[in-house]
Amino acid sequence: MEYVYAALLLHKLNQPVNEENVKKVVSAAGVNPDEIRVKALVSALGEINIDDALKSAAAAPVVAAAPAAGAAQAPAVAAGKPKEEEAKEEEKKEEQALEGLSSLFG
Repeated sequence: MEYVYAALLLHKLNQPVNEENVKKVVSAAGVNPDEIRVKALVSALGEINIDDALKSAAAAPVVAAAPAAGAAQAPAVAAGKPKEEEAKEEEKKEEQALEGLSSLFG
C-alpha cells in the first residue's frame, strides 16, 4: 500500500512516477523499498492515466468480483478466438483493471 501512496504523492506533486522517485518516497517513510514491488508498480502505472483513474474511481462502484472475472476470461483468449473478440476481451480486462485501481484510489 505504501508504494501506491508514494505514486499518488509523486503524481500530486507533478513529479515523475519512476522507480528512483518511488524508492525515495518509500525510504523517506521509513520502509526499505522492495525492488520487485517498485518495478511492478511503475510498470503497471506506465500504461495508466492516473488522473483518469482517479476520476473514474470516484464515480465507479467497487466491484469485488473483478479479479475473478478477469481470471475466468484468460483461458477464453488463449483458446484462439478471432482478433475482434480478443480486442473486446482485452478492453474488458483494461476496464476491470481500472475498476481494481479505483478500489485502491477511491
